[in-house]
Amino acid sequence: MPKPHFSHVTTWVFDLDNTLYPPAMRLFDQIERRMTDWVSRKLGVSAEQANHLRATYWKLYGTTLAGLMAEHAIDPDDFLAHVHDIDFSGVTPDAALSRRIAALPGRRIVYTNADAPYARRVLAARGLSDHFDAIYGIEHAGFRPKPERRAFETVFALDALDPAKAAMFEDDARNLAAPHAMGMRTVHIAPQAEPAPHIHHHHADLSEFLGQLTGA
Repeated sequence: MPKPHFSHVTTWVFDLDNTLYPPAMRLFDQIERRMTDWVSRKLGVSAEQANHLRATYWKLYGTTLAGLMAEHAIDPDDFLAHVHDIDFSGVTPDAALSRRIAALPGRRIVYTNADAPYARRVLAARGLSDHFDAIYGIEHAGFRPKPERRAFETVFALDALDPAKAAMFEDDARNLAAPHAMGMRTVHIAPQAEPAPHIHHHHADLSEFLGQLTGA
C-alpha cells in the first residue's frame, strides 16, 4: 500500500488536464483543435502546417504556447482565451474523487500549464471547486511551462510550499522530473506506466489511488 510513503506530505499538488478528469472526457482534444486553428489564422499557414507546429513546439518547449512565444512573440493572453473557449458539457462531477480529495490532510493546490480561469471552469464542472486552497496557472509562472524547473520554483515560491513535504500528481511523466529533483513525492496518473527514476508511483485512476491513501 502506498499510504506510508505519504505520511510526511502536507501539500498536495495536482495537475489539471487528464489528471483531475479522465482523458476519456476529451477536453484536450478540443483544446488541440483550437490551438491548430489559432496558429493557422495568426501565422497564415495551412491547418496541416499549424498542427505540425503545435505538436513540435509542445515537444521542444513543454507547451505550444511557450514555442509560439519564443519563435513568434505572440500574445499569450489572446492565445489562452481562444484555446480554452471550449464545450464543458462532457465533463461530469465525480463524487468519489471529491470525497477523497477533501479527505487529504493539509493544503491542496492545482498547478496547470493552462491558465487559472480555465482551471476554475474545469473544477466547477467536476464538482471540485471547494477543495483547493489555491489555483496556479501558467501565468503565475511568468508563462514558463512545466517541465522547466524554474516554472515550478516560481509557483512553489508563490505558495510558500516546501517540496520536501509535498506530493505532485501529473499525467505527463516528464513534468515529474523537476518535482522529484526538488524532493517531492511523485505520482504519474496515466493509462500506461512509464517507469523512470523520477516516478515514485503510477496509477491509471487518480480517484482509486487517493482512495488507497485516505480510505474515503
